[in-house]
Amino acid sequence: MSGAVPKKKIFDFSLMRRVFVYVKPYRLQFISSVVLAIVLAFITPVRPMFIQLTIDKATGKAVDAPAFLQWIFSHTDLSDAGRFIVAVTIFQVVFLFVETALRFLFSFLTAWLGQSVVKDMRVSVFDKVLHLNLKQFDNTPIGTLTTRTINDIENINDIFADGLIPILADLLSIIIVLTTMFATNWQLTFIALIPFPFLIMATYYFKESVNKSFIKVRNAVTALNAFVQEHITGMHVVQAFAAEDREFDKFTKINKNHRDANIKSIFAYSVFFPVVEITLAVSTGLLVWWLAGLAANNPIADQNLAGELVAFILYLNQIFRPLRVIADKFNILQMGMISAERIFKVMDNEDFTPNTGTHSPAVINGHIQFNNVSFAYTDDNYVLKHINLEVKAGETVALVGHTGSGKTSIISVLNRLYPIQQGNITLDGVDINAYQLDSLRSSIGVVLQDVFLFSGSVMDNITLRNKVITTEQVIEAAAMIGVHDFIMQLPGGYEYNVMERGTTLSMGQRQLISFIRALLYKPAVLILDEATSSIDTESEMLIQNAIDTLIKGRTSIVIAHRLSTIRKANKIIVLDKGEIKEVGNHEDLMLHNGFYAKLINMQFEKQKTVAVH
Repeated sequence: MSGAVPKKKIFDFSLMRRVFVYVKPYRLQFISSVVLAIVLAFITPVRPMFIQLTIDKATGKAVDAPAFLQWIFSHTDLSDAGRFIVAVTIFQVVFLFVETALRFLFSFLTAWLGQSVVKDMRVSVFDKVLHLNLKQFDNTPIGTLTTRTINDIENINDIFADGLIPILADLLSIIIVLTTMFATNWQLTFIALIPFPFLIMATYYFKESVNKSFIKVRNAVTALNAFVQEHITGMHVVQAFAAEDREFDKFTKINKNHRDANIKSIFAYSVFFPVVEITLAVSTGLLVWWLAGLAANNPIADQNLAGELVAFILYLNQIFRPLRVIADKFNILQMGMISAERIFKVMDNEDFTPNTGTHSPAVINGHIQFNNVSFAYTDDNYVLKHINLEVKAGETVALVGHTGSGKTSIISVLNRLYPIQQGNITLDGVDINAYQLDSLRSSIGVVLQDVFLFSGSVMDNITLRNKVITTEQVIEAAAMIGVHDFIMQLPGGYEYNVMERGTTLSMGQRQLISFIRALLYKPAVLILDEATSSIDTESEMLIQNAIDTLIKGRTSIVIAHRLSTIRKANKIIVLDKGEIKEVGNHEDLMLHNGFYAKLINMQFEKQKTVAVH
C-alpha cells in the first residue's frame, strides 16, 4: 500500500468497469444524468439563435427560423417586427428559466450520484480494512490508510460530479455548437477557428503540466496525513524527548513540499486561462475584421450579417467556456482514475485472515495445545521457534521472559491475529483454523497492557456497541469484579465521555474497563497482559481482585510481570529468544536455579535498586 501515485492514462476502462459496479444501484440517476447532458448539449446554441433572429428582424433582414423553432413561432406574426421581437424576448426568458432548471437538475444529479457511489465504496473499503491481516497495519502507515479511506474515495465523487459526465456534456456541447456554426455560415466558422490549433496545443501542455503537479500534490497529501497521524499518536514520545523542534523542522519540509506542488499547478492555471481569453479575443477580432472587410466592399452585407456576428460571438463564448475547464476536468478524471487504482489495490489485497472454518461449538472448555509452532512477522525472522505447549482446561499459565522473548507473539497467534508458518495450534483438540473466526475469537477474552479505548462513553467502550448487551449486564459484570463504584465516581458514570485512546483515564482505569469488557463476553480462555508500569494502590487492589475473578474457572494465559501473579499460576513457561527454556511451577523452577531463577533474582535486584534510590 505504497503512498506513491503512479502515472495513469486518462481513461482506464478496466478501472471504470469496477467503479461502475457501485453505480448499478443508481443506474436510473446515471441514465438521467446522461440524458440531461445530451439535452443540454442540443439546447446550448438555441439562445444565440434567438438573438440572431431578433437582430435580423430588427435590421430588416428576411427571417427564416430553423425548422425546430417553427413551432415556437406558429402563433406569432413574423411580418410584424415589433410583435416578433417581443415574442422572441418572452421565449428567451422562458427558455432561460427552463435551461437553468435543467442545468441545476444535471449538477444536482451528478453530485448526488458521485456522493452515493462514494458512500457505498467507502463502506466497502472500510469493511476490507477491518478484515486485513494485522501485518498490513504493521507495514502500512496509518495516514496512508486514512488517505485511501477518505481522500482517495472522495476523488471518486469528482469522476461523476466534475469528470466523466460533465466532460461528456461539454464535448457534446462543443460539437453541437460547431455544427450549428458551420450550418449557419461555414466561412465565418473557419475564420473563427484559425487560432484553435494553438489553443489545442496549449490545452495539451496545460493538462500534462497540471497532471504532474496533481501527482505531486497527492503524494504530498499522503505524506502529510501519515506524518500528522503518526506524530499526534506518538506525541508523548516527542515531548518526553524534547524533540518538538526537530519534528517541527521535518514537518515544515513536508508542508513546504505540499505548498510547492500546489504552486506549480497554480502557475499552470495562471498561464492557461489568459491564453484561453487571448484566443477568444483573437477569434472574435478575426470575425470583426472579416465582416468589416465585407462591409467596406458591400454596406448591405454589413447590415445583413449583424445578427450572425453577434450569434457567432456568443457561439464562441459557448465553445470557450467549457474549454476553459475541460482540461482541468480531464485532470480531475485522471486523478479519479489514479485514486480508483489505489482504492482497488486495497480492495484486492488478499492478505486477510481466512474465515473458512465451520467449527462453532456451543461450549468450549479451553484446552490449548501448541504443536511445534514456529512464527515470523516478516520473512524467516522467526520470533517463535518450535513451541510445544499444553494448557489444560481451567489451568492458569504464566508466560515470563525478557522483552522480545516471544510472550506477546504466543497470544497473537492463538486467536489468529497472525498466521503461523509451521506447526499447528488446537483448542479442545480442534485446529484453530477449523473454527469459525467469530466463534474462536469470542471464546478468547483479551486484556492487553496498553488498553485501547475509543472516543465515546464508558458504556460504548465496554460493550463495543453490541446492542445485545444490556446496561444491567454491564453493571452486574462491573460489580462482580469490584469496578462499579469506580465507574460511578466518574462524571456521568457509565456515560462518561472517554477521549481518543482513553487519555482522560489512567492506565489502571483503562485496564479495569477492559476487564469488564472481557468478563461480559464470558470467554472460555482469558489472555492477560499485566501492566508493567506503576499503578496507584487503589487501582492495584482493584486490578488484582479483577484478575482473580476473571481467571477463576477458566483457562488463563498471563504475560506476568508481578511475582504475586506468577506464584498463583499452575504452570510457568519461561521464554527466551522465541524458545521455551523451562516449564514448571515457581518453587520447582527456583530450586532448579536455572534461567527462571536468574530472571526472578534480576527483577528483585532492580526493585531493591529502585527502593534504595
